[in-house]
Amino acid sequence: MRIGVNVPNFGPGATPDNLARWAKTSEGLGFDLLMLSDHVAITSDVAKQYPAPFYEPVTTLAWLAGITTRIHLGTTVLIAPYRHPLLVARMAANLHQLSGGRLVVGVGVGWAREEFAALDVPFNRRGALTDELLRTLRTAWADEADYGSGRIPIWVGGNSDAAIRRAVRFGSPWHPLRFTMSWFREALPRLRNIADELELPVPELAPRIYLRLTEKPIDDPDRRAGEGTLEQVLEDIEELRRAGAETVMLDPYHGDPDETLRPETAWQALATVAAHRP
Repeated sequence: MRIGVNVPNFGPGATPDNLARWAKTSEGLGFDLLMLSDHVAITSDVAKQYPAPFYEPVTTLAWLAGITTRIHLGTTVLIAPYRHPLLVARMAANLHQLSGGRLVVGVGVGWAREEFAALDVPFNRRGALTDELLRTLRTAWADEADYGSGRIPIWVGGNSDAAIRRAVRFGSPWHPLRFTMSWFREALPRLRNIADELELPVPELAPRIYLRLTEKPIDDPDRRAGEGTLEQVLEDIEELRRAGAETVMLDPYHGDPDETLRPETAWQALATVAAHRP
């Protein structure tokens, strides 16, 4: 099983120097994947959670590809309706080639209504636009003479049944985000039922969980996956592996933008997990 890192590409600590240090630290600790989030217009609804500056992920990953050698790079998640599908196909194919085949494209439908309005994208069509993107990527990348990218891995992000259904329909790994283990256990039968309903295989799992280490165990039933003592976090990762997760992404951002000014705290937590990973 691969373990990756979700790097905060936003907030007051998002500088070229810090982003480079994040990439080199993640690769140096032996993690398998580095992923960035996506927003284009930092409207007020976005800024409440992910304040400016916000580094556009494809541009930033292209730069990070040049200062890393082994770690895979990706998006968690690229908001599918925000860009023309052929533009995404071109950018991703080029990045995949320039990075030596290290790209993973995680996509999602998006949630920020004000940002959709700023980009003049109809919020109520975001599901259909996401489906159009996925179809276009597959078709474009099949043209080896033009795009030359082969089959770039695509993950379908989101925690809704619609996201599960989309992952099953497109045969892409399902990428649920920031959940409790009780929620995940209840979601697995829904995943299997939807696959049975559509008469398609159950997709692979590539979940993204928190990473917040505590000295004492967290006994709250609403404890989020990846929170608690090292033992609890490792148990969560092991349960996800047994459930079929091929990759688990660790998200060390806890919601305070000032955290981005002190990345060393997150790096220490990542180092602790790296030293004890299965």
